[in-house]
Amino acid sequence: MKGNIHSIETFGTVDGPGIRYVIFTQGCLLRCQYCHNADTWEIGIGKQMSVADIIEDLTSYLPFIESSGGGITVSGGEPLLQIPFLIELFKECKKLGIHTTIDSSGGCYSTAPLFQEQFNELLNYTDLILVDLKHINRKKHIQLTGMANEHIIQFAKHLSKRHIPVWIRHVLVPTITDNEKDLEELGEFIGTLENVEKLEILPYHKLGVYKWEALGLDYPLKDVEPPSNAKVNAAYEILTKTLKFNKKVLS
Repeated sequence: MKGNIHSIETFGTVDGPGIRYVIFTQGCLLRCQYCHNADTWEIGIGKQMSVADIIEDLTSYLPFIESSGGGITVSGGEPLLQIPFLIELFKECKKLGIHTTIDSSGGCYSTAPLFQEQFNELLNYTDLILVDLKHINRKKHIQLTGMANEHIIQFAKHLSKRHIPVWIRHVLVPTITDNEKDLEELGEFIGTLENVEKLEILPYHKLGVYKWEALGLDYPLKDVEPPSNAKVNAAYEILTKTLKFNKKVLS
């Protein structure tokens, strides 16, 4: 079994607990205006790597990973475009006692029987999912990502029903995802979920602009500046004020 891989980071510290071996898969259906990995969009390209190759490389870092309470995180792109590969990879990780995490926007989530069968099998070997909720408003979600969000809402609800631990992430983009009413509505939705262990506000940045330029793409948010710490904190307060679960677990 081989996967289409964009790149690998062997000392990740922001994509789950502890030190993470982070795999960035190739391919994504969303076209987020602030994407800092636009070079991962195209499906079917990238370096083909077998599960055995990845496990061999990963095990050389296990002493650092295990001592930090870390594990493996598969990000992207959108990792759920390659579920059969993830199933085999995570099965091998579980044989070694490695904590497994998926970083997903839910952009390819489907209620189709085959997807559901494969996805639910994958969840049996998944310890944590980082769920990136881009926008709660359907129209604004389309403007931001090129896709509606009903299936992404279903994705989050499904994980809640399965009691799969999640960290919710929301990128705060001034004038686009920082509207108070939208944040309140997003917070109310998050409050309906029963599996949220952590909530993160990720401040928008421009670190990926050079990739857009290298790909010959016009970066749509070139006039938008990153939010201040005060605005990030204010957004966090808005998001959490309606939550029903214990805020002490959040950061």
